[in-house]
Amino acid sequence: MEVSVLIFKTVFVIAVFLVSLLIAMYSTYAERKVAAFLQDRVGPNRAGPFGILQPLADGVKMFMKEEIIPSHADKALFILGPSLMMLTACMTGVVIPWGDTLIINGKEYFMHITDVNIGVLYIFGVVSIGVYGIMIGGWASNNKYSLLGSVRASSQMISYELAMGMSIIALIMVTGTLSVREIVVQQQGFHWNVFYQPLGFLIFLICAFAECNRTPFDLPECETELVGGYHTEYSSMKLGFYLFAEYINMFISSAVISALYFGGFNMPFISELGLSHNALTLLGVLFYFIKIFFFIFSLCG
Repeated sequence: MEVSVLIFKTVFVIAVFLVSLLIAMYSTYAERKVAAFLQDRVGPNRAGPFGILQPLADGVKMFMKEEIIPSHADKALFILGPSLMMLTACMTGVVIPWGDTLIINGKEYFMHITDVNIGVLYIFGVVSIGVYGIMIGGWASNNKYSLLGSVRASSQMISYELAMGMSIIALIMVTGTLSVREIVVQQQGFHWNVFYQPLGFLIFLICAFAECNRTPFDLPECETELVGGYHTEYSSMKLGFYLFAEYINMFISSAVISALYFGGFNMPFISELGLSHNALTLLGVLFYFIKIFFFIFSLCG
């Protein structure tokens, strides 16, 4: 690999990681503000103008809380659980094409970290590993309530992954490829897969709600029944990792839905604007994130 490509990929990896963290942080703020509006409340309004610094305050609070590992817990597995959950959440975005290509000093750079020809299988494989993070956390706590919560959460994720896989099989039969970038490229113009696979999109969307533990599939964290679910014994940033991974998964799920069914960075008539190649690429990235934010809003609701 050339040095320039290596530098670009390194910068792009860091950028995707930081954007994932930033969007996950402010998804919590947006969720609380939207919920407050619907319930005729104010929502976060103390930290910064309009409460926009509330996610930072929540992060500082998590860091400053006392770190407790129960004496009866398996320490190694207790640490591995949330770490695995966070790792798998961050790994999923490496095969997603965030834009077309950029031309810098006459050299073309693809706006993705990597493009493997089994990208869809990679996403499903990494997401499936996340189940172990939940199960290990519940088991390592050596708490019956945590174990029940982890069994409940993991069984829900596994169950809905089956339906999600079936909806993707139909999409793959239409597109004839497992490469996420190739699927996006095939949707140029207004040939979005949602028009050819509306039922598959609906099933995938419902399964995404279940995978992210969003309403009405938020049973894994039902405090009234399970004391808090699989992370009952966790505190400080270990608990923060579990909660943060959930919001990163919301962002990645929205990105995958937008890429597979809504054209990703493609927008109708964008090529007719007469802009330069790089300007069209950046505009496509903007459109892509608008689609992502729409689905994040849907998942938050």
